[in-house]
Amino acid sequence: MASTDKPAAHPDKTEVESQPPNQSPCINLILIDLPLRALLFASTVVAIVLITTSNETEIAVVPLTPPKSGPRTAKFSHSPALIYFLVAVCVACLYSILSIVASFSFISKPAPPKTLLLVLAFFDALFVGIVSSALGAAAAVAYIGYKGNSHVGWIKICNVYDKFCRHIAGYLAMALLASIILVFLTLLSTYSLYRRSH
Repeated sequence: MASTDKPAAHPDKTEVESQPPNQSPCINLILIDLPLRALLFASTVVAIVLITTSNETEIAVVPLTPPKSGPRTAKFSHSPALIYFLVAVCVACLYSILSIVASFSFISKPAPPKTLLLVLAFFDALFVGIVSSALGAAAAVAYIGYKGNSHVGWIKICNVYDKFCRHIAGYLAMALLASIILVFLTLLSTYSLYRRSH
């Protein structure tokens, strides 16, 4: 007589099927990391183009005694703060290229090495400081150019060099975007390292 009892379900098989496949905790974070690094590269390139093309020549009156007028050129190279800004953004642009290569290499690996994650977290934090300090220095010069300072006799120039000041505003905005991206990358790199270590 044939048995009518149903065969017992294999407990191990159902448990295995109900669990999601084992994935690296960093795989999903790469889908955020790589576009952010590409956006960092784009913002730094735009900032470099804007600052290097910001020259403008206008007929301006120099407030001397007696006043002199003539063609005068406004250049970023006339200000040490803007030169520092350009150097900082160029270094950040180079770093963004190297970090894109490093981030792209994560895709082909099941789990990124902890050492590389630590290096990225360190350099992301370092470049937050570098780009932010350069942004602060350039913004201070831009504010003087826009408003002047009557207490020390510094005149505003944006009413004369409007193209130059528009370029300044553009590359300050791009540097601010780059700083924000670097903050997010620092948080993402640190969190990736935390998940990798647990």
